[in-house]
Amino acid sequence: MISNVLYFLSHLQLYLLPLVETLGGWVYIALFAIVFMETGLVVFAFLPGESLVFFASTLAAITGSSLDIKILVPVFFFAALIGDTVNYEIGRNLHRFPLFRRLLSEDKLAKARAYFEKHGGKTVMFGRFIPLIRTFIPLISGSARMDYKRFSIYNLLGVLIWVVLGSSLGYFFGQLDFVQNNFSVILVSFGLISIVPGIMISLYRLIKNRQVI
Repeated sequence: MISNVLYFLSHLQLYLLPLVETLGGWVYIALFAIVFMETGLVVFAFLPGESLVFFASTLAAITGSSLDIKILVPVFFFAALIGDTVNYEIGRNLHRFPLFRRLLSEDKLAKARAYFEKHGGKTVMFGRFIPLIRTFIPLISGSARMDYKRFSIYNLLGVLIWVVLGSSLGYFFGQLDFVQNNFSVILVSFGLISIVPGIMISLYRLIKNRQVI
Protein backbone atom coordinates (compact mmCIF):
# COMPACT_ATOMS: atom_id res chain seq x y z
CA MET A 1 0.00 0.00 0.00
CA ILE A 2 2.73 2.46 1.00
CA SER A 3 4.81 1.55 -2.06
CA ASN A 4 1.79 2.23 -4.30
CA VAL A 5 1.26 5.65 -2.72
CA LEU A 6 4.94 6.53 -3.12
CA TYR A 7 4.88 5.41 -6.76
CA PHE A 8 1.80 7.56 -7.41
CA LEU A 9 3.35 10.61 -5.74
CA SER A 10 6.70 10.22 -7.52
CA HIS A 11 5.05 9.70 -10.92
CA LEU A 12 2.32 12.33 -10.72
CA GLN A 13 3.09 13.54 -14.23
CA LEU A 14 1.73 10.22 -15.55
CA TYR A 15 -1.66 10.99 -14.03
CA LEU A 16 -1.96 14.52 -15.42
CA LEU A 17 -4.73 13.73 -17.91
CA PRO A 18 -7.10 12.03 -15.43
CA LEU A 19 -6.14 14.60 -12.78
CA VAL A 20 -7.13 17.49 -15.05
CA GLU A 21 -10.32 15.75 -16.16
CA THR A 22 -11.33 14.96 -12.57
CA LEU A 23 -10.42 18.22 -10.84
CA GLY A 24 -11.11 20.72 -13.61
CA GLY A 25 -10.09 24.21 -12.49
CA TRP A 26 -9.09 22.89 -9.07
CA VAL A 27 -6.11 21.18 -10.72
CA TYR A 28 -4.16 24.46 -10.44
CA ILE A 29 -4.43 24.26 -6.65
CA ALA A 30 -3.27 20.63 -6.76
CA LEU A 31 -0.27 21.54 -8.95
CA PHE A 32 0.57 24.48 -6.65
CA ALA A 33 0.46 22.16 -3.62
CA ILE A 34 2.67 19.53 -5.25
CA VAL A 35 5.40 21.98 -6.31
CA PHE A 36 5.17 23.76 -2.94
CA MET A 37 5.64 20.47 -1.03
CA GLU A 38 8.54 19.39 -3.25
CA THR A 39 10.42 22.64 -2.63
CA GLY A 40 9.20 23.54 0.85
CA LEU A 41 9.13 20.28 2.79
CA VAL A 42 12.18 18.01 2.71
CA VAL A 43 10.09 14.87 3.32
CA PHE A 44 8.56 15.40 -0.13
CA ALA A 45 11.85 15.91 -1.96
CA PHE A 46 11.05 12.88 -4.14
CA LEU A 47 8.09 14.60 -5.82
CA PRO A 48 8.53 15.23 -9.58
CA GLY A 49 9.24 18.96 -9.86
CA GLU A 50 10.71 19.51 -13.33
CA SER A 51 8.75 16.76 -15.03
CA LEU A 52 5.49 18.10 -13.60
CA VAL A 53 6.23 21.64 -14.81
CA PHE A 54 7.34 20.32 -18.20
CA PHE A 55 4.45 17.93 -18.86
CA ALA A 56 1.76 20.23 -17.45
CA SER A 57 3.02 22.92 -19.85
CA THR A 58 3.08 20.34 -22.64
CA LEU A 59 -0.51 19.42 -21.88
CA ALA A 60 -1.45 23.13 -21.92
CA ALA A 61 -0.30 23.26 -25.55
CA ILE A 62 -2.38 20.23 -26.57
CA THR A 63 -5.47 21.22 -28.56
CA GLY A 64 -8.59 20.95 -26.43
CA SER A 65 -6.74 20.94 -23.09
CA SER A 66 -8.35 22.87 -20.24
CA LEU A 67 -4.96 23.93 -18.84
CA ASP A 68 -3.85 27.49 -19.57
CA ILE A 69 -0.12 28.21 -19.77
CA LYS A 70 -0.77 31.83 -18.65
CA ILE A 71 -2.11 30.46 -15.37
CA LEU A 72 0.37 27.59 -15.02
CA VAL A 73 3.48 29.79 -15.10
CA PRO A 74 2.52 32.03 -12.12
CA VAL A 75 1.15 28.99 -10.25
CA PHE A 76 4.47 27.16 -10.55
CA PHE A 77 6.48 30.33 -9.88
CA PHE A 78 4.74 31.28 -6.63
CA ALA A 79 4.55 27.65 -5.46
CA ALA A 80 8.31 27.23 -5.80
CA LEU A 81 9.13 30.70 -4.44
CA ILE A 82 6.90 30.36 -1.37
CA GLY A 83 8.05 26.76 -0.84
CA ASP A 84 11.71 27.78 -0.78
CA THR A 85 10.96 30.67 1.58
CA VAL A 86 9.10 28.39 4.01
CA ASN A 87 11.96 25.87 3.82
CA TYR A 88 14.47 28.66 4.57
CA GLU A 89 12.45 29.75 7.62
CA ILE A 90 12.30 26.14 8.86
CA GLY A 91 16.08 26.01 8.56
CA ARG A 92 16.47 29.26 10.52
CA ASN A 93 14.52 27.77 13.41
CA LEU A 94 16.08 24.31 13.52
CA HIS A 95 18.46 25.44 16.27
CA ARG A 96 15.49 25.44 18.63
CA PHE A 97 15.38 21.63 18.52
CA PRO A 98 17.81 19.74 20.82
CA LEU A 99 18.27 16.95 18.25
CA PHE A 100 19.52 19.44 15.66
CA ARG A 101 21.98 20.95 18.15
CA ARG A 102 23.34 17.47 18.92
CA LEU A 103 23.75 16.56 15.25
CA LEU A 104 25.44 19.78 14.18
CA SER A 105 28.19 21.26 16.28
CA GLU A 106 28.99 24.95 16.34
CA ASP A 107 32.13 24.20 14.34
CA LYS A 108 30.11 22.64 11.49
CA LEU A 109 27.63 25.50 11.55
CA ALA A 110 30.47 28.02 11.41
CA LYS A 111 31.87 26.29 8.32
CA ALA A 112 28.40 26.28 6.72
CA ARG A 113 28.00 30.00 7.43
CA ALA A 114 31.41 30.74 5.91
CA TYR A 115 30.50 28.74 2.80
CA PHE A 116 27.16 30.48 2.29
CA GLU A 117 28.71 33.89 2.85
CA LYS A 118 31.08 33.18 -0.03
CA HIS A 119 29.12 30.88 -2.36
CA GLY A 120 25.54 31.13 -1.09
CA GLY A 121 24.19 33.14 -4.01
CA LYS A 122 25.19 30.79 -6.81
CA THR A 123 24.44 27.74 -4.65
CA VAL A 124 20.84 28.88 -4.13
CA MET A 125 20.39 29.93 -7.75
CA PHE A 126 21.94 26.96 -9.55
CA GLY A 127 20.95 24.40 -6.93
CA ARG A 128 17.34 25.00 -8.04
CA PHE A 129 18.10 22.92 -11.16
CA ILE A 130 19.30 19.82 -9.28
CA PRO A 131 16.54 17.42 -8.17
CA LEU A 132 16.53 16.52 -4.45
CA ILE A 133 19.38 18.96 -3.79
CA ARG A 134 17.12 21.98 -4.43
CA THR A 135 14.86 20.92 -1.56
CA PHE A 136 17.71 20.87 0.95
CA ILE A 137 19.53 24.05 -0.11
CA PRO A 138 16.95 26.52 1.32
CA LEU A 139 16.88 24.50 4.55
CA ILE A 140 20.68 24.58 4.85
CA SER A 141 20.75 28.25 3.83
CA GLY A 142 18.45 29.08 6.72
CA SER A 143 20.38 26.89 9.15
CA ALA A 144 23.61 28.59 8.09
CA ARG A 145 21.99 32.01 8.69
CA MET A 146 22.48 33.18 5.10
CA ASP A 147 21.37 36.78 4.75
CA TYR A 148 17.63 36.67 4.00
CA LYS A 149 17.71 39.50 1.44
CA ARG A 150 20.57 37.84 -0.45
CA PHE A 151 18.83 34.47 -0.31
CA SER A 152 15.58 36.01 -1.57
CA ILE A 153 17.20 37.71 -4.57
CA TYR A 154 19.09 34.66 -5.79
CA ASN A 155 16.18 32.36 -5.00
CA LEU A 156 13.81 34.56 -7.00
CA LEU A 157 16.18 34.52 -9.99
CA GLY A 158 16.65 30.76 -9.78
CA VAL A 159 12.92 30.04 -9.50
CA LEU A 160 12.09 32.47 -12.33
CA ILE A 161 14.58 30.86 -14.73
CA TRP A 162 13.55 27.34 -13.64
CA VAL A 163 9.84 27.93 -14.24
CA VAL A 164 10.19 29.94 -17.46
CA LEU A 165 12.66 27.47 -18.96
CA GLY A 166 10.71 24.35 -17.97
CA SER A 167 7.31 25.69 -19.00
CA SER A 168 8.62 27.18 -22.27
CA LEU A 169 10.29 23.92 -23.31
CA GLY A 170 7.20 21.94 -22.32
CA TYR A 171 4.85 24.26 -24.18
CA PHE A 172 7.02 24.17 -27.32
CA PHE A 173 7.21 20.37 -27.06
CA GLY A 174 3.42 20.16 -26.81
CA GLN A 175 2.95 22.10 -30.05
CA LEU A 176 4.71 19.40 -32.11
CA ASP A 177 2.29 17.36 -34.22
CA PHE A 178 3.71 14.06 -33.00
CA VAL A 179 3.19 15.05 -29.38
CA GLN A 180 -0.30 16.41 -30.11
CA ASN A 181 -1.31 13.01 -31.50
CA ASN A 182 0.53 10.76 -29.03
CA PHE A 183 0.62 12.58 -25.68
CA SER A 184 -0.76 9.64 -23.66
CA VAL A 185 1.75 7.25 -25.24
CA ILE A 186 4.60 9.66 -24.48
CA LEU A 187 3.57 9.90 -20.82
CA VAL A 188 3.40 6.12 -20.48
CA SER A 189 6.78 5.77 -22.23
CA PHE A 190 8.26 8.31 -19.83
CA GLY A 191 6.94 6.28 -16.90
CA LEU A 192 8.44 3.07 -18.28
CA ILE A 193 11.80 4.73 -18.86
CA SER A 194 11.79 6.12 -15.31
CA ILE A 195 11.52 2.62 -13.80
CA VAL A 196 14.31 1.11 -15.94
CA PRO A 197 17.10 2.09 -13.48
CA GLY A 198 15.19 0.41 -10.64
CA ILE A 199 14.73 -2.76 -12.71
CA MET A 200 18.43 -2.82 -13.66
CA ILE A 201 19.49 -2.44 -10.02
CA SER A 202 17.12 -5.24 -8.96
CA LEU A 203 18.46 -7.55 -11.68
CA TYR A 204 22.03 -6.74 -10.68
CA ARG A 205 21.33 -7.56 -7.03
CA LEU A 206 19.55 -10.79 -8.00
CA ILE A 207 22.46 -11.94 -10.18
CA LYS A 208 24.99 -10.96 -7.51
CA ASN A 209 23.10 -12.86 -4.80
CA ARG A 210 22.92 -15.99 -6.95
CA GLN A 211 26.65 -15.83 -7.60
CA VAL A 212 27.28 -15.65 -3.87
CA ILE A 213 25.07 -18.68 -3.27
